[in-house]
Amino acid sequence: MVVLVLGSGAREHALVRSLTLDPSVDRVVALPGNPGIADLAGCLPGDPADPTAVVHAARSEGADLVVVGPEAPLVAGVADALRESGIPCFGPSAQAAALEGSKAFAKEVMAAAGVPTAAAHVCTTVDEVERALDATGSPYVVKEDGLAAGKGVVVTTDRARAREHATACLERADAVVVEDFLNGPEVSLFCLSDGRTVVALEPAQDFKRVGAGDTGPNTGGMGAYSPLTWAPTDLVPQVLDTVARPTVAEMARRGTPFVGVLYVGLALTADGPRVVEFNARFGDPETQVVLARLRTPLGVVLRSAAEGELSGLPELEWSPRTSVNVVVAAEHYPGTPATGDTIGGIEHAEQVEDVHVLHAGTRRETSTGDQPGGLVSSGGRVLSVVSLADDLPGARSRAYEAAGRITLRGSHTRPDIGLAAERGEVVVPGQEA
Repeated sequence: MVVLVLGSGAREHALVRSLTLDPSVDRVVALPGNPGIADLAGCLPGDPADPTAVVHAARSEGADLVVVGPEAPLVAGVADALRESGIPCFGPSAQAAALEGSKAFAKEVMAAAGVPTAAAHVCTTVDEVERALDATGSPYVVKEDGLAAGKGVVVTTDRARAREHATACLERADAVVVEDFLNGPEVSLFCLSDGRTVVALEPAQDFKRVGAGDTGPNTGGMGAYSPLTWAPTDLVPQVLDTVARPTVAEMARRGTPFVGVLYVGLALTADGPRVVEFNARFGDPETQVVLARLRTPLGVVLRSAAEGELSGLPELEWSPRTSVNVVVAAEHYPGTPATGDTIGGIEHAEQVEDVHVLHAGTRRETSTGDQPGGLVSSGGRVLSVVSLADDLPGARSRAYEAAGRITLRGSHTRPDIGLAAERGEVVVPGQEA
């Protein structure tokens, strides 16, 4: 099997890494990839959100499967173009990807499917926003309707800040979503769908705020860990029964079957799991820790989903070990990140037992003669440092030790990835601590 992976981040590096470990996969190619991916697979130039370019690349490479990493190609209809060309694709159509592309549409689908979620107000004017803020009360939750790379949500007790964000959203789009605050620890669950059958991966928890103790602005994600030993034992079957399967069935009923990853962002409230958001692809940084624990060959799983054969897939096998991902971010991130700074120490970081480093915001400088160009930063989240260990304290220790060996001027990490769980401080409302 030849697999083409679309994207250039750490999520895509994690996908490529897992696919190269699958004995059924002969070759992996990425478009456009990154310097870390280039050490494992071929990298092609091009825009992954250009359907014509992607179809041409898939045909040229003889791809048996295309795996779409980021959201932009999905909304642009890349999956549609591939399927029309007879190329199996793991990723939903543009219409189905609207579950992520529009928060308002996702709420509509959830209402039709009876999915438990926060009450929401879809607002098209500032006056409607004011009335919605009156209705929900504080804390205020304001969500940009379209794609925002994980940074379009503001949760605040400051009404002026909520109104300011809503107004800015309305300047960019026709609608903004204001919804009730859901109180409880958050969980990410990836559900694979072939349009009919749904298979869940293992849950993870990510950390969106830039600072320790959930302080500072939202980011694309500063780290994650899995498994969640504190989560209810019936969480996965409950979410499959009340969220994922009803949503997939509703999308099929509408004539827009969902094939790919339904990323279910959950809050575990006193009333049970409630959906915070849907995404239409693997999440970053959670993918890095979930795939680190997956023992079933990834290529077999994704191809089964792309070809409508998930029902025949054996139960997935998982490592009982714990994985932690610590993101090394550039100076000033999540504002305007510094770029072009030299990155060093990756090889020393990977000398820590059971640690691997995944590239996100990196690039190679122009080579001179026979010497490859140096590795420099090119984005906000620069690297993911991923560990495995027998327990959470061990995994945290390894990830942070390895991250500390990486040199990048002005870089920073969030210091408390998984710390509350290690201390036994994560409590689900309504359950005994």
